[in-house]
Amino acid sequence: MPTTQTHVLTDLRSRIARIARDPVRRHAPAIRFGIQALDRHLPDGGLAIGALHEAAGTGPDTEHAAAAALFAAGVLARLRGPVLWVLTRDDLFAPALAGVGLHPDRLILAEAGKQVLSVMEEGLRHRGLAGVVGELDGRLTLTASRRLQLAAETSGVTAIVLRRARRHDDPALAEPNAAVTRWRLTALPSAPPLAQAPHLAGMGAGMRAGAQVLRAPDMPGLGRARWRLELLRCRGGEPATWIVEACDATGHLALVAELPDRSAAPLPPPLTRDRRAVGWRTAG
Repeated sequence: MPTTQTHVLTDLRSRIARIARDPVRRHAPAIRFGIQALDRHLPDGGLAIGALHEAAGTGPDTEHAAAAALFAAGVLARLRGPVLWVLTRDDLFAPALAGVGLHPDRLILAEAGKQVLSVMEEGLRHRGLAGVVGELDGRLTLTASRRLQLAAETSGVTAIVLRRARRHDDPALAEPNAAVTRWRLTALPSAPPLAQAPHLAGMGAGMRAGAQVLRAPDMPGLGRARWRLELLRCRGGEPATWIVEACDATGHLALVAELPDRSAAPLPPPLTRDRRAVGWRTAG
């Protein structure tokens, strides 16, 4: 008996190895992020179409899922067709969705109360939809998520569940489910909108340059929003985290460039007072 079991295990291992080495293995259709770091990390080269995905916020945004809603809208904005958006509360801000490319004319809103999962499953049977988004308070069980995943696979319509909870540490958010990918989004300070701060405009050239180098990196402004994008689970892949700029008007993200692998630019020479002239001059 032990010899038979060993033979079976060896055969299974060899089959799995052949599948892993197969270069013509088919991938599901996917919505590509256009960011190599993300697309290469995901098994399908992007967010799989015709599958169930989950997105949620963190911290204070766990209750409102504002970043997660913009993420979902930006993804579906790049597909053709209407989007069924299933609500538990009437607090969706359509102009914000339009700002990431999902125009209100494409939205079909359904207030479902506690029947969000049922309405989502029904919507996923209609092949003419680009996607179905459901805002869910409470649990997403394995059984319910498997039904949504099966419905999405059958119709080819992409499903996104936006998890909302009044507590950021709600244990229901950590329970396993059948979503192909599970995302968490955290809002981060945005970059300075201008290379030169307005209050430096009246300074002399030397002093202004010195102050700009020293202060600009520490001055968060009203530039494009930034998110910490965490992939908590990915079927066939590994968890990962990226810092990205939020969706633009076409629904695309942008990877925040890391500091280049080189020495920082030297600071300008110190400023000294010239007694023979009015104003500041550089030392040396």
